[in-house]
Amino acid sequence: MKSFPQAGVAVVFGAGGGIGGALLEAIRAARRFETVVAFSRSTSPSIDLLDEASLERAASSAADLGELRLVFDATGFLHDDRQEPEKTWRQIDAVKLARSFALNAIGPALIMKHVLPRLPRSGKAAFATLSARVGSIGDNRLGGWYSYRASKAALNQLVRTAAIELARRSPEALCIALHPGTVATALSAPFAPTGLEVHPPPAAARHLLAAVDQLTADASGGFFDWRGQPVPW
Repeated sequence: MKSFPQAGVAVVFGAGGGIGGALLEAIRAARRFETVVAFSRSTSPSIDLLDEASLERAASSAADLGELRLVFDATGFLHDDRQEPEKTWRQIDAVKLARSFALNAIGPALIMKHVLPRLPRSGKAAFATLSARVGSIGDNRLGGWYSYRASKAALNQLVRTAAIELARRSPEALCIALHPGTVATALSAPFAPTGLEVHPPPAAARHLLAAVDQLTADASGGFFDWRGQPVPW
């Protein structure tokens, strides 16, 4: 993380998840930031993507500790005991579609709302959110997964739009969407295709941090994979 100024604060939203927890440990191991803060449903303050006030409290409490130099949004929703990815349009359900958008697009947008104005006006800083390659419209050749694909595509547009506004305030800062690859977590385990490269969470975290480290301000608003390569919109 040598491209970032020394000291400052690094934050992980969604630190209770597989990738989020691994990011937290990797950031701490890098010893680049003076303070590393974790937020999840079980931290204090806790966060809930459906509760904007909780996200504002978290952003404010982190900013009180120093300059926010790196903020990772490692939240994300694919499936649980209430819903699974749709295989056909016949399975599209308004309530489940709205829930996916609330967790994968609206929640992260609210994190951006409260984090981006608190990034430093000068020097490298980055806000990175976990998107997914299946959110790429140009790369969609298989269909299905309507809610997840659409909500991640919406997240990508929100990132792109916020990056334009951020550049006016903090021209050296990044606002980016990242595809972490297929990671061995509870989110992806039931759906990992046979033969696909699957990364353990610690390796995925190292890849993501390396990608953020190599990107410069002209990459802000972009969508990149874990190698730092652009992903089609």
